Amino acid sequence: MNNLDLASFILPKGILDYFELKEVKDTEITLEIYLTEKGIVPQEFEGKQVESKGFYPVRVIQDFPLRERTVFLKVRRRRWRDKSTKDELKRSWNLIAKGTKYTQEFADFLKEVGRI
Repeated sequence: MNNLDLASFILPKGILDYFELKEVKDTEITLEIYLTEKGIVPQEFEGKQVESKGFYPVRVIQDFPLRERTVFLKVRRRRWRDKSTKDELKRSWNLIAKGTKYTQEFADFLKEVGRI
């Protein structure tokens, strides 16, 4: 089993299809996992002439704790631009639970145990 196989068990399901694991920082109390969106043109933009135009600021998302460490996903999403209209486009994600800074799976778990 390689590092990416192990990461696929730890990270939200399917995230490695669209993001690259860039770095992991481990402290006594936190685990920070840095992810950068791959340069794959989103399917929802098929038929449009789009180009990557850098990244949005890093978004911090809390996920399930591991080995008594709080886990933070530090996610860099790509900015996309339609070449013909110059409109800025972005892929739609369901990674974050609405109204929180938690992954959807973690928020669902917390709701189930009555913590949020």
